[in-house]
Amino acid sequence: MKRTALLHAELSQVIAALGHGDMLVIGDAGLPIPDGPRRIDLALTPGIPRVADVLKVVLSEMQVERTLIAREAIGQLPVGQLPAWCEGQLAALPETVSHEELKRLSARAKAVIRTGECTPYANIVLYAGVTF
Repeated sequence: MKRTALLHAELSQVIAALGHGDMLVIGDAGLPIPDGPRRIDLALTPGIPRVADVLKVVLSEMQVERTLIAREAIGQLPVGQLPAWCEGQLAALPETVSHEELKRLSARAKAVIRTGECTPYANIVLYAGVTF
């Protein structure tokens, strides 16, 4: 699954160990992280790093088959428009689920990455794909 080296050792190790269909969650600073998944805390200060920054690096390293975001992240935007933190980074529009469902799903993730993002609902679930 892994393509090149990442600067953050824990994140690199998690991506290298992902199997087809495994989930990786990138979350804002307020996303509750359940017991179970590996926790990777990248937050330095409010806003650093942003979800968009972490998503860009992860997408360069990971083959993604499917993505989920919370319906609440889209809010009142026209259909098909993505929140600014994921705009232009995804090959296809993500599926949407309620924020409560996204939090429940995160309990089954291999890892949850906590960022310094302070934008409400700036959370994304990535499902690992295969490179062939």
